[in-house]
Amino acid sequence: MSDLSAIVTTDPDIAKLISQEEQRQLHSIRLIASENYASAAVMQATGTVLTNKYSEGYAGKRYYEGQEYIDQVETLAIERAKALFGAEHANVQPYSGSPANQAVYLALCEPGDTIMGMSLPFGGHLTHGWKVNFSGIQYKSVQYELHPETHRIDLDQVRELAKEHRPRLIWTGASAYPRTWDFEAFAGIAAEIDAVLVADIAHFSGLVAGGVHPHPFPHASIVTTTTHKTLRGPRGGMILSKEEYARDLDRAIFPGLQGGPHNHTTAAIAVALKEASQDDFKDYARRIVANAAALAASLMERGFSLVTGGTDNHLILFDATAKGLSGKEGSTAMQLAGIEANSNAIPFDSRKPFDPSGIRLGTASVTSRGMNEEHMAQVAGWIDEAFAAHEDPGKLEAIRLQINEFCSGFPCPGIPT
Repeated sequence: MSDLSAIVTTDPDIAKLISQEEQRQLHSIRLIASENYASAAVMQATGTVLTNKYSEGYAGKRYYEGQEYIDQVETLAIERAKALFGAEHANVQPYSGSPANQAVYLALCEPGDTIMGMSLPFGGHLTHGWKVNFSGIQYKSVQYELHPETHRIDLDQVRELAKEHRPRLIWTGASAYPRTWDFEAFAGIAAEIDAVLVADIAHFSGLVAGGVHPHPFPHASIVTTTTHKTLRGPRGGMILSKEEYARDLDRAIFPGLQGGPHNHTTAAIAVALKEASQDDFKDYARRIVANAAALAASLMERGFSLVTGGTDNHLILFDATAKGLSGKEGSTAMQLAGIEANSNAIPFDSRKPFDPSGIRLGTASVTSRGMNEEHMAQVAGWIDEAFAAHEDPGKLEAIRLQINEFCSGFPCPGIPT
């Protein structure tokens, strides 16, 4: 267990909750696609004295004194990001992915400009122009969907919409799309209408860094990402870009959107980027994809209906209603059995957003724990058993106990045992 002695003394209520959450993470099979386990080094960096320092501005141009070490930390993070992703410019100050995306709008667009991205119910992200988000309120949003038969991106539809509406920028990337992105094809469409192509790789940036997903550069002009998820860092964000956009993007982050960066997070990002540059990270990325493919195959063998019929990345999306449950009912049964996932809309979903038809899975967390392809059949079996036992608390508890014992053989990075 983590050393919480100082918190126990000061605030035992919070210490108890942290300890309970730690135990939950240790003893569950975590398949939420946006989650992972940060390393002990990343965790340690987030809890350092760097949180005591305020640093508005950028390295060499701060509004506060005493920045000689902070500047070096941020510069290391920037140079590592540029090297890892082959970027001409990097900004490591965004507090997370959504502020990074908001900065792109602030740098490139005026309110009322036309933008284009994948529709949220079809797997896109809120900040790519969905109607209830600032991006769909402040800008004229055009949303592309998926092919009604294949449930894959329809590049003909994307091209037609782009030519008709001529957006200022086009987003690629999604939060629930299990296939790779053809950045070159999107770049060709963007070039036809003189739009800026932006790639939001938050979900699969670790796969890009590990060489198992197509690279957005040089096709995209700007790339945004979170630093957690498959990249396995702290909760933060980055913007990578071609040099011509550097000044506007930096000004959009500070002073446009944010004050001082979170220096402890910047340090943890630097640590995570160093980890991602090592050879073993490439093996980790390869195993994420292999585990997802194995889990997908095992689920299909058990009669689960997968959107697009499989996966190319870390993510699986399946129709729970084909197994007789809604997405919420299925994910609740899985939770009671010790398997974490989230209910999620599937393409052309007729159900309401809070109780959709689908469930989204991801294999980053289980891969970080050391689970491999041979374990995915067992995981799929437990998911199937949880669905079958959804009205039987006793059977769900029996599965949970099996999973508890199974998880004890796979240490969690960053959590002492």
